[in-house]
Amino acid sequence: MKKALFISIAFICVLGSCTRPRPTEINSPDNTIKLAFYLNDSNQMAYHITVNDTPFIAPSILGFEARDGINLSEDFHITGTDFDSKDEIWTQPWGENKSIRNHYNEMAVHLTDTKETLLTLRFRVFNDGIGFRYEYQVPDADSLFITDELTSFNIAQDGTSWSIPASFDTYELLYRTQPISQIDNANTPMTFKTGNIYASIHEAALTDFPEMTLKNTGNCLLKSELAPWPDGVKARITGGTFQTPWRTIQIAPKAVGLINSGLILNLNEPCVLETTDWIRPMKYVGIWWGMHLGVESWVINDRHGATTENAKRYIDFAAANHIEAVMFEGWNEGWENWGGTQNFDYTRPYADFNLQETARYAREKGIEIIGHHETGGNIPNYENQLDKAYQWYADLGIHSVKTGYAGGLPAGHNHHGQYNVRHYRNVVKTAAKYHTTLDVHEPIKDTGIRRTYPNMMTREGARGMEWNAWSTGNPPSHHELLPFTRLLSGPMDYTPGIFDILYERAKHSPFRKKWNSMDSKDCRVNTTLAKQIANWVVIYSPLQMAADMIENYEGHPAFQFFRDFDADCDWSEALAGEPGEFVVIVRKAKDKYFLGATTNEEARTTDIKLDFLEKGKTYKATIYADGANADWETNPTSYEILEKTVTTDDTLSIRMAKGGGQAITFIPLEK
Repeated sequence: MKKALFISIAFICVLGSCTRPRPTEINSPDNTIKLAFYLNDSNQMAYHITVNDTPFIAPSILGFEARDGINLSEDFHITGTDFDSKDEIWTQPWGENKSIRNHYNEMAVHLTDTKETLLTLRFRVFNDGIGFRYEYQVPDADSLFITDELTSFNIAQDGTSWSIPASFDTYELLYRTQPISQIDNANTPMTFKTGNIYASIHEAALTDFPEMTLKNTGNCLLKSELAPWPDGVKARITGGTFQTPWRTIQIAPKAVGLINSGLILNLNEPCVLETTDWIRPMKYVGIWWGMHLGVESWVINDRHGATTENAKRYIDFAAANHIEAVMFEGWNEGWENWGGTQNFDYTRPYADFNLQETARYAREKGIEIIGHHETGGNIPNYENQLDKAYQWYADLGIHSVKTGYAGGLPAGHNHHGQYNVRHYRNVVKTAAKYHTTLDVHEPIKDTGIRRTYPNMMTREGARGMEWNAWSTGNPPSHHELLPFTRLLSGPMDYTPGIFDILYERAKHSPFRKKWNSMDSKDCRVNTTLAKQIANWVVIYSPLQMAADMIENYEGHPAFQFFRDFDADCDWSEALAGEPGEFVVIVRKAKDKYFLGATTNEEARTTDIKLDFLEKGKTYKATIYADGANADWETNPTSYEILEKTVTTDDTLSIRMAKGGGQAITFIPLEK
């Protein structure tokens, strides 16, 4: 096994020596991040981290607690330490970047206690952060009941944080900007800046464990809190051997470095699918937004959205506008019971929706169908139909499914506990069996399992577009927080692209009906039109939706951006930005580049070098910009389309109105 030369040699207790070992240390490949593990004066396991020789994570406790006298945290001693390193390039069938560098140094600390419980603490230190996990072997244990996690993150210096409150049932909460020391609790990714360092705490490879949230136990000392089972147990383990998800801290000198990190993916297992050629990113439209505005309904009635006639209209629109797929909600029986039993039937369409005919028509037009499975939280009902439902869809040629879990779970379970983590895993594996990709709403948060199961393509998991239809909506700064928080975990199906910003068409519809907390006539989208276009680039999803009703796109010059857009990108880079303020991201798809820039409530101009373009080529830049008098509050639909000829030697000055943005396509010109 390779040894990293810069690692200080660990002291190893021999034959029960009572001499306490010195810290066992490991550095990042570039030597900027240093992690030390040790046993403190109370014989507790602990670690600390420095960045550029400055304290970053002060001494922090490690371990777990369990029932029935099982020891998982105290009185361990080190029996050995192994070191390793890896530097490789791996590829994925889709993603922000199809090629990922996986470069780390690893330290595996082996420990045991007086009852012969074995523990390996595995630390991996990358140039962009660290990950560590626990690997336990408890002898003669038939089962284990985890009651608490002691893992803590003692941030050495106060700073600014960006997070949502901890909740074991929803991530659809507004982000807060506050001092780290004033956090009560937080879900992850929890992003923060301390001194000159940007960082984000999260987890990777969550497969059979409850989610981790953070609780402030004093000043800047954050401790892991796990989502419980109804009886209070946090995790149930069959047998005595288990490993936890990775606890992660992404670290960067600039905020955009967090976006450009591949750490979460690198800590997941490689793809286990035999083939992936059936998995492909797509643009899509769908029968969906009209329901949220109240002009259509999910249930069969005079406003029913998912009819055969309406479905064909959307298929025709997709075929005419270079859009690969169409999604339909409210197509199947069960919506009439919403708020009651919520027993959906996943193979029985409503009487006015002929799915066989719709699927035939879509195939004729060369359009994919994205199916929809809403569960309303009734997990047993869904699992009882799982194989039948996915087989039925596959037989119809439908190989992409959007799922939903908008409702309370049975028997007191919460959405983010081990019970539901296991369920989500079951669905991903079942979908893969039928060569089906997934878009999960009300999900467990992303932790990078898309590397292992790339049919898990995108998720909701934050306040998306729908909140603008029946609440005060998402503030302009929301879109500048998501890339530095929620999107660090993985793609998001935010469903951007609303062109009827003020719902003028919906307000005049004779079918409009209030169905939620606010009437759509009192709501709006809190951005400019140009920012809606830019969000197709900024808010990454391999299944990217133009979410508005199609009549708001027909004949609109600015919709050309989405017609040109390619969701199957090869390379991405965040070029500039600060959390909650602004962000600029560019993505390459084949020989085209797409740039998106957005800002919060402040108007701003930022200069961006085009050195990401290929040298020796000339590009036509089509710029979708805020109009001169655009303002998200007073004049949100003012926009202009400009064209320029550019090369890699040029710099563009990107002007954004209040709550605005700018989107640019770069298409190479023929010589």
